[in-house]
Amino acid sequence: MSDQPFNVLFLCTGNSARSIIAEAILNRVGQGRFKAYSAGSYPKGEVHPYTLQLLKTANHDVSAARSKSWDEFATPDAPKMDFVFTVCDDAANEACPVWPGQPMTAHWGVPDPAAVEGTDAEKHFAFADTYRMLNNRLSIFVNLPMKSLDRLALQKRLDEIGRKLPEAG
Repeated sequence: MSDQPFNVLFLCTGNSARSIIAEAILNRVGQGRFKAYSAGSYPKGEVHPYTLQLLKTANHDVSAARSKSWDEFATPDAPKMDFVFTVCDDAANEACPVWPGQPMTAHWGVPDPAAVEGTDAEKHFAFADTYRMLNNRLSIFVNLPMKSLDRLALQKRLDEIGRKLPEAG
């Protein structure tokens, strides 16, 4: 594996909350070893306002945050992805996008906070909980010994991260 940063794409359906949150977290905790991107199979066209509010409160730079189609990453001049993670919640019968090609892939399903109904407090809690789950998973991911794991062992670890819902912290 090279000294270049690993390119990571987070995919979801609408690209307005979960994938945007994951992109922001990894760009921070990846400390230059990872470059995160996000996209959707059916992008909403705008980032959910609660996503922006949450990320700003956590001191993330949201100046480049935008809802976009995964088509942007399928062009010849797009960055070559090393990892592609789907973060849509198949338990809620969401259709998760599938990424063609050779990157390492895993499904890290997280409930959609934008689908939560209730009070503003309940909605904000759902976004904060999504942030917590993704932050826990990404903290594990960035600490994997990438250079010493072969492709099969790495795939196993990525799948394990997606299967185990991180404990509340």
